[in-house]
Parts: sequence; structure tokens; C-alpha cells
Amino acid sequence: MNWLEIGALGMFAGVLGTGAGGLLSVIVKKPTPRFTGTILAFAAGVMLSIIFLELIEEAIEFSGYAAAVVGLALGMAVFYLLDHFLPHHHPVSAEDTPFGGYLKKGTLLALGIALHNFPEGLAIGTGYVGSPELGLSLAILIGLHNIPEGMAVAAPLKQGGQSFPKVILITAMAGVPMGIGALIGAAIGSISDLVLGLSLGFAGGAMLYIVCDELIPDAYESAGAHLSILGIFAGTILGILFIAWL
Repeated sequence: MNWLEIGALGMFAGVLGTGAGGLLSVIVKKPTPRFTGTILAFAAGVMLSIIFLELIEEAIEFSGYAAAVVGLALGMAVFYLLDHFLPHHHPVSAEDTPFGGYLKKGTLLALGIALHNFPEGLAIGTGYVGSPELGLSLAILIGLHNIPEGMAVAAPLKQGGQSFPKVILITAMAGVPMGIGALIGAAIGSISDLVLGLSLGFAGGAMLYIVCDELIPDAYESAGAHLSILGIFAGTILGILFIAWL
């Protein structure tokens, strides 16, 4: 694949993921917290397997332990700053948000998730340069991770009175920056093995931050400890099998 094709792959994963979440939110009038929480836990397990069995391993292989650790630290630091300046939170409660605030909440969530999707696109782009199988698996798994993100955006937009087509359009557009990130990631990762290793480490750090700061806490809040642990376990096993299959 060339850079544009890798960018298109990231765009497809982002738009399809968040858009599917918006569509699911429209079809399923009120998804239960246990359902959404279990999905988040499952996604966390899959991503953990990819981080430690693919991204970090590939980063070490291309550029050594030092570059992998530096990239990992940079990825976590960038996401920490994104969360500090553009915080976003998945669970939405009808009890604690007045009707007039739903539209604003949904818009801010869409903006925050769109900006968070850019580094995730970098992960897809650099991953594909390192290994086409890794890039494809990241696109699939991050796309699945984006489904709850789209549901989080769609819920307050629906409550704020937006039409169903507009809700789906807004959620889908939140995935567009992932394509831009994938394009840039492919370009940066092609410079040298050192840069590729740093980029893969960065992708691992970014995803690790997402898992620890967003997916697992939100899963525990929504589904409780037992379902969350079961979801993480199932997702990790599936991730390992998925890697072995590729």
C-alpha cells in the first residue's frame, strides 16, 4: 500500500467505527450500561494483547529497547495532555444533564473524540509500515473500539433533538481525523527504522493510555467488576488468537 491507501484504510476504520456506534445508538433506543461496559472491557482486552504482543515487540525489533521506551512514554504523555485540555467521558446519564445541555455535551464529545482519533490513526499508519498484518489488525481493532465512542457522541445528540441522519453524520465525521493520522503515520514511519520504532512505541503508549484511562475505568463504572474482568479476559484471548491467525 502507498501512503494514500494507508490513509484511506485509517479513514475507513475511523468513520465506520464511530458511524456504526451512532447507527447502533439510533437502532437500540437505550443500550444498557452493562452492555456498553462489557463492550468497552472486551475492547480493552483486545488492545492490551496488540500493545504488548505486536506494537512494543515490533518497536524493539526495529530500533531497540531505548527507542521503544521513549516512544511509549511520548505516546502516553501526548494522550495525557489531550485529556487534560480536551477531556471527554463516555457514560451519559439522563438524570444529570438538562435537556438544553445535551446538544453542547454531544458536540464537545464529538470534538474531543475526533482529536483523540488522530493519534490512533498514527498508530495504524506506523503499524502498517512496520507490518501490513499489524496495520490491518490495528485498523480493525481501533475501528471496533470506536463503536462505543460513536455511541457516546450519539446519545446526547439524540436527547438534544438532533435528527437521526444528522446524528449518524456527526458521529461518522468524528472518525475522519483517523485517516489523516494514518496518512501522516505512514509518511513518518517510512523515514528510517529508528523513527519507525519510535512511532510504534508512541502508538503503543497512546493505546495503553486509552485502555488504562478510558476503557477499563468506563467499563467498571458501567458494567461492574465481574463483567468487566470477563470482558477483558475474553478480549485478550481473542486478541492473542487474532495475532496468531495473522
